[in-house]
Amino acid sequence: MTKRLIVTADDFGRSVEINRAVEDGHANGILSAASLMVTEGAVDDAVERARRLPGLGVGLHVTLVDGIPALAPAQIPDLVNERGLFTLDLVRLGTRIFLSKDAQRQVKAEMRAQFELFKATGLKLAHVDFHHHYHQHPTVFALVLDLAVEYGAPGIRIPWEPPLLSYRARGDRLGTRLFNGIFHWRRNHAMAAKAKARGLVVNERAFGLNDSGQMDAAKVNSFLDVLPDGLSEIYCHPATAHWTAPRPMPPHYRIDEEYKALIAPENRAKIADLGILLTTFAQEAARR
Repeated sequence: MTKRLIVTADDFGRSVEINRAVEDGHANGILSAASLMVTEGAVDDAVERARRLPGLGVGLHVTLVDGIPALAPAQIPDLVNERGLFTLDLVRLGTRIFLSKDAQRQVKAEMRAQFELFKATGLKLAHVDFHHHYHQHPTVFALVLDLAVEYGAPGIRIPWEPPLLSYRARGDRLGTRLFNGIFHWRRNHAMAAKAKARGLVVNERAFGLNDSGQMDAAKVNSFLDVLPDGLSEIYCHPATAHWTAPRPMPPHYRIDEEYKALIAPENRAKIADLGILLTTFAQEAARR
């Protein structure tokens, strides 16, 4: 086996600052994939850049929380707040989706609309993942699997970070890493099995969940050190700088440092020295 690694930038299309980081991170760094938010303000700029980067695996970053819907609010009243935006109350929304057939129909319609917007870009769909990893909701996951297969997605992210490897890399917050890894293991294991049964490629592990917004060069380097054989993913939220509006990133996110991590010479050198193969879900599917 070989050490194969997908390095993904989430929130592609949310701002020009993110888009610039994605382009440079791929052209001059270790970034191999990006996840496109098709309803955000800088999506056209992102698509234009992606067309210049044929080696970049661009997937759909499905958004059902903390974002802008593709459908009119009147079509998805159970999913949006009074401003017509997706809520950040993930638990209340999840309960509604689990219990309400109407909410489930709205979720599927909204996700289909986002798949259609991605299709309209003309980009080849490289993978599917979710804003805030909301596909860990079992009802949402069942619905998106049908759409992923229908629209020809090669793979889907499984957002599980192995706690002991994570701690070995970072040496901090053992309790948090253990709790998150153990709490999500059964659910993510089931997700992977269902996705593979539908013919989708899945990553065996994902690094960045416990350090979201803080994936600087040193953290990325430490995860490279513990990368085992098989298919891993490192995901991050890079941008060249913070911006004020619209929809800025949380101020505590070190997005400029996450961008620098992608182009850091020491990280590029370590990938070469360790024989790590940078890849995408689509490339993995083509190898099967």
